[in-house]
Amino acid sequence: MSDATHYIVATAGHVDHGKSALIKALTGTDPDRLPEEKARGITIDLGFAHLELPSPASGSPIHVGIVDVPGHEDFVKNMVAGVGAIDLALLIVAADDGWMPQTEEHLHILSYFGVRRAVVSLTKADLAADEAAAVADIRQQLAGSVFANAPIVPTSVVTGRGLDALRATMARELSIAPAPRDIGKPRLAVDRVFTLAGAGTVVTGTLAGGRLQRGQSVVIQPGGHPARIRRVQSHGRDVDASGPGTRTALNLTDINPTAGVRRGDVITLPDMGRASDSIDVMLEISARASRPLKTAVRVRVHFGSGNVPAHVTLGTGNELAVGEREIAQLRLEAPVFLFAGDRLTIRDWSEQQTLAGARVLDPDASRQAFRASDRQQWLAHLAYSLDVPAQCVAKHVARGVALRASRAFVKTRFSRDEIDAAVQQLSREGVVFVAGDMIVNAAIWKAALRRSGQLIDDVHRQHPERLGLSVTDLRTAITKEFPLDEVFDALIANLSEQGFARSGSVIQRASHRAQLPDPLRAAGETIRRALSAQPLEPPSRKELTPDAASQRALKFLIESGEVVEISAELVLSASAVAQATAQVKTFVAKHGPATVSDLRQSLGSSRRVVVPFLEFLDRTFVTVRQGDKRALR
Repeated sequence: MSDATHYIVATAGHVDHGKSALIKALTGTDPDRLPEEKARGITIDLGFAHLELPSPASGSPIHVGIVDVPGHEDFVKNMVAGVGAIDLALLIVAADDGWMPQTEEHLHILSYFGVRRAVVSLTKADLAADEAAAVADIRQQLAGSVFANAPIVPTSVVTGRGLDALRATMARELSIAPAPRDIGKPRLAVDRVFTLAGAGTVVTGTLAGGRLQRGQSVVIQPGGHPARIRRVQSHGRDVDASGPGTRTALNLTDINPTAGVRRGDVITLPDMGRASDSIDVMLEISARASRPLKTAVRVRVHFGSGNVPAHVTLGTGNELAVGEREIAQLRLEAPVFLFAGDRLTIRDWSEQQTLAGARVLDPDASRQAFRASDRQQWLAHLAYSLDVPAQCVAKHVARGVALRASRAFVKTRFSRDEIDAAVQQLSREGVVFVAGDMIVNAAIWKAALRRSGQLIDDVHRQHPERLGLSVTDLRTAITKEFPLDEVFDALIANLSEQGFARSGSVIQRASHRAQLPDPLRAAGETIRRALSAQPLEPPSRKELTPDAASQRALKFLIESGEVVEISAELVLSASAVAQATAQVKTFVAKHGPATVSDLRQSLGSSRRVVVPFLEFLDRTFVTVRQGDKRALR
């Protein structure tokens, strides 16, 4: 069963048009489960059933999870909770009543949630005064909607007429519908929560985006509270795992007793991001709607199986007219867990009317500068990129400088493989530069390389005595304009491919050879003579560098390796250091650990030089101090 094709079908339509009776006739399951529903004869909350249909192409089974929704206007919020993630709508219109107000509102809700396939059942066909006229009226009502060409099947649960035709029509529509996608990001929108003796908490919902399996660790959003799956069921059967497009029941353990779990929560995997209380959306009002939507109005936002109060902030202007669409921000009164590309339905605060639909552009929006022109422009471009991975990645990279691929697109409706393929495509096209897990705007990356090269060349031109630019100084200069902490090593590597070379803590042009400029050559020669005159008894550093020119010359000699900095007060020529080091090693090897006095006499120098020199040998791992003596390491 786990390898079969699974789809979700939800009913829709006016109260008392026979939705539940039709589902019972099709499946043998009465979806009205509550005593109040039995007593009143109307559906109040969501009901569920399972239907197996043969594929018209292969004959293999199509497993259909059916969600039966209430049709009464008082329970539209429950209806909305059942149609958030479906593959096919079963729109019910009774032959004796025809098209009614809730039929129209349910049509709007289905279209706002992105449902694009429907089968219409003309129920109570045995009561039709003129069946052909009833069908024609439905077709006229559907004109201009996404379901304008939906098949219409007359049915009667009393006579059994049309039931087989309806099953066949549903099977045909589902067989050509895209299969529910597995993008490795499972989300189960909880629509029922109950407790079973000996089992504990059980939640049910429609699973989308990936698989959940027994023993798996999960989190309950929007709180981010951890839990674990003890058992998994689908259509009343225990399974090891359940996949997208299935009605799924999870027996959860380790639930936070304070937070609990309720309808509207989402069961998902850890590391899938957090909930947010601000979302940027593309808001739209159907041309069939009756009223505009004003900015700052308080509304109720329906998502998945839940809803939350919010205020609407339009991107421009103060009113969204019927039939129009616009960028908006929904400022929620409680956080929700959504992905970019998710669809929402907006109803008025009193829950009397459905006002608009929305598609999420940024599920983690900032309330600051929402109306800024660059932000509005970026969101407008993003609205047309939500279904194309490469375009979506390009738009996000264009907005900033660098993104971490493994994190930046978690809350999108793309798999990791789709994102990786998109990044590779954009890299080939020169749109992005890839450095490990980081994706960098290619134009800014090239500018950073040019800027780095200019900074290095400036140092070579202004200070030819230096080997090059300190890597630390380069990082500081570049990160002011281009925050590249995560990819700085990649920048250095890229520079190395363009004629630059790193040597320790310095980066330079590979062709650069440090040399003292004319004004410093005399000072350099003076230092060389002073150090060679008495190699192990040189002047102090202060005596060697009485002015700025000699100080710059000494720095060059140290950086080039001609002079060694022994301490803050002492420098020796490199040849003197090599000779003295060899003498110390020979003496200690022959006589064993030696005191400062022993080594001073061997070197023929003063304590002023020998003490810091031996400390230098300790730091460079030539010797090791043992009390007041030095031994070889």
